[in-house]
Amino acid sequence: MNDLLRSPLAAAMPQPAAPGPAPCTAGPTRSPLAGVSDAEWAMRQDLAALYRALHRYGMTDLIYNHITARVPGEPDQILLNPYGLLYQEVCASSLYKIRLDGEVLYKPDDGFGLNPAAYVIHTAVHAARHDAVCVLHTHTRASTAVSAMRGGLRPISQQAAVFHGRIGYHDFQGPEVLPEQQQALVDDLGPHNAVILRNHGLLVCGRTIAEAFFNIYWLESACKVQVDAMAAGAGQVIEFDAAAVQATRDAFARGAAIRGEREWAAVRRELDRLDTRYRH
Repeated sequence: MNDLLRSPLAAAMPQPAAPGPAPCTAGPTRSPLAGVSDAEWAMRQDLAALYRALHRYGMTDLIYNHITARVPGEPDQILLNPYGLLYQEVCASSLYKIRLDGEVLYKPDDGFGLNPAAYVIHTAVHAARHDAVCVLHTHTRASTAVSAMRGGLRPISQQAAVFHGRIGYHDFQGPEVLPEQQQALVDDLGPHNAVILRNHGLLVCGRTIAEAFFNIYWLESACKVQVDAMAAGAGQVIEFDAAAVQATRDAFARGAAIRGEREWAAVRRELDRLDTRYRH
């Protein structure tokens, strides 16, 4: 932790008794921020929408957890949330921009800072996985419960079959707040787009915001189904055979090079009907 506090990130660490930001208002489609391209602004709006969507679908934990997105055209730069906002408060202009080495490039005048765990976890994955545009971490009740089960995620639902054999497992060694913890996390994620953090929660990534949403939505759903089914007793739960798992994977992959685009478009429309302030 001391090493992290001496890094360039230290200047963005949260300060005690800091005031919160002013409420967001509906924003423009072109970038209103100096030094922020229109492409980055579009990514900011998409990422802010993802925060709002996780709030909408019950995958939040107060001001904790984090989602990051790579800045278009800048592979060593990412956007992430302030450490102090609820997901339902996140807007395009409230997102920080940092380099993977911790240098803060854009800091809103909000009195907040950055979560050390967000820095440690997300910079590690973005640095190791160049295909990961979006990295998302949650610890909901259902996902934490499944992460604490010895057998992990079992192939007992369509949702779980999508991830069966394509998910990593990372043993809990305490909160991920130290740089020396990064390599083990990256190794355990491997080539997968999802990893279960034992006794902790979930981490997923995607080549787009849409794909990351697809992965967390269905993985969270699989965890909920497993928790409910296990309440009947482990001996009462029926697992898919290999053929059923493969057929389910094929069905979910059909018709889309990158999964989640149709679903995410529908979610964005829903968010815009409810409240467009995330676009500011």
